[in-house]
Amino acid sequence: MTQDPSDWWQTSIIDMEPGRIAFRGTPIEDLIGTTSFPEMIWLMLRGDRPTAGQSALLEAALVAGVDHGPQAPSIAAARMAATCGVGLNAALATGINMLGDIHGGAGEQCAELYLDIDTRAQSVPLAQATVDGLGHWRASRGKIVSGFGHRFHKPVDPRAPRLMALVREAADQGIVSGRFADIGEAVQHQIGADRGADIAMNIDGATAVIFCELGFPPPLSRGLFCLSRSVGILAHAWEQTEQGGRNKGPMPPSILPKYVPG
Repeated sequence: MTQDPSDWWQTSIIDMEPGRIAFRGTPIEDLIGTTSFPEMIWLMLRGDRPTAGQSALLEAALVAGVDHGPQAPSIAAARMAATCGVGLNAALATGINMLGDIHGGAGEQCAELYLDIDTRAQSVPLAQATVDGLGHWRASRGKIVSGFGHRFHKPVDPRAPRLMALVREAADQGIVSGRFADIGEAVQHQIGADRGADIAMNIDGATAVIFCELGFPPPLSRGLFCLSRSVGILAHAWEQTEQGGRNKGPMPPSILPKYVPG
C-alpha cells in the first residue's frame, strides 16, 4: 500500500501552501503587527490566545531569565564558540545545548514539585503537603531542591520577589489563581525552616510559579526558559564577535589546569 506523502507529517500548528501561511487557523498577515511575541508563543504552543494579563505575566517571566553573565555555562560556551570561527547560529546552538538538567532544567523540575504538592494538598493542608512533597523529593532526587538557593544571590535573588509580586497582582485581578504562588512560598519557607536559615527562591522557582499559574506543563518550563535565555546567548555571542578574539578557552592562557597524577 502506497502511503500518501501528505500524511507523513501532520500538524495543527501551521497550514502552509503556496501563497498561504496560517498559524492555528489565523493568516500570518492578520498576526503581523497585531500580535506580540509572547502572544505568538502562547498561540503556537497552546492553540488559543492569551488574555492581556496572561500575556503580560508570560512576558515578565521571559524577560527575567534572559541572561546571567559569562559565569553561566551557557553564556560562556556561546562566547567561546564565537571565538572559534563559527557563525552566530552555531554559537547560539552551543549555548542552548548547555541548558540541561542542572543548568536550565531546574524550572521544569521545580514545576513538577509544585504540581506534586498541589495534588497532595487536595487531601491535606498545604503545610503538610509541602513537608510530604519535599520529603518525597529528597528521597528520590537528593537534598538540593530545584528552584531554591543561588550561588551568588543570598538570601535574595532580585528577580524572584518582583516576579512573585506580579503573580500576586495578577491573582488579585483574577488573571491567575495564586495557588502556585502559595505553594512556591510554602516550599521556600519550609526549606528555610529545615536548614535554619533563609534561602532564596531563584529565577527557576519564580518562573515555575508563573508557568504553573498559566497552565503550562513542566517540560515547557524548560522550553520557555530556553527561549528566554537564547536572547542573552545571542547578545553575548554577538558582543564577543564584535570584540574579536581567537580560540578563547574557559581560562586565560596564564592559568593552567591543575595537574593531578592518575
